[in-house]
Amino acid sequence: MTYMRETDAISGKQAKAFATINGRVEELFYARSLESTIEKNKVDVPILGKTNTPKRSAGWSGTGTMTIYYVTSVFRQLMLDYIKTGRDFWFDIQVINEQPGSSTGKQTALLRECNIDSVIAARFDSTSDDMLEEEMPFTFNDYDLLDSFNTISGN
Repeated sequence: MTYMRETDAISGKQAKAFATINGRVEELFYARSLESTIEKNKVDVPILGKTNTPKRSAGWSGTGTMTIYYVTSVFRQLMLDYIKTGRDFWFDIQVINEQPGSSTGKQTALLRECNIDSVIAARFDSTSDDMLEEEMPFTFNDYDLLDSFNTISGN
């Protein structure tokens, strides 16, 4: 029986993330977590003689959520510019997962044309000892894998 080597598991703490905003690269070292999902849009394809309703793919949508420590005004400033001018903003997010010592290598995912749904305008909590953070939902319009994990063999 083959098992995965524990040394091939990838720690999320080893990730790196960058946002390219208006041509400027911003390292997202203040991010706590990020998760993005690609979901296929499916449509019904009723077929005469079948009792089920088959479906087929008819596009996709990309959504995500990034949780960051409440220590930057970059995204609030982008939203403020949108409020004042009506010009929307898009940016790219690059996520690199790589674990030193793992034979999996690295994966670099690029989320293109990200657009934030909402930001916290102002915040405080005098009753908590926890650090302030904010969750930012977003959408994205394109996706690339710049690097893919190696195939692992197990032991």
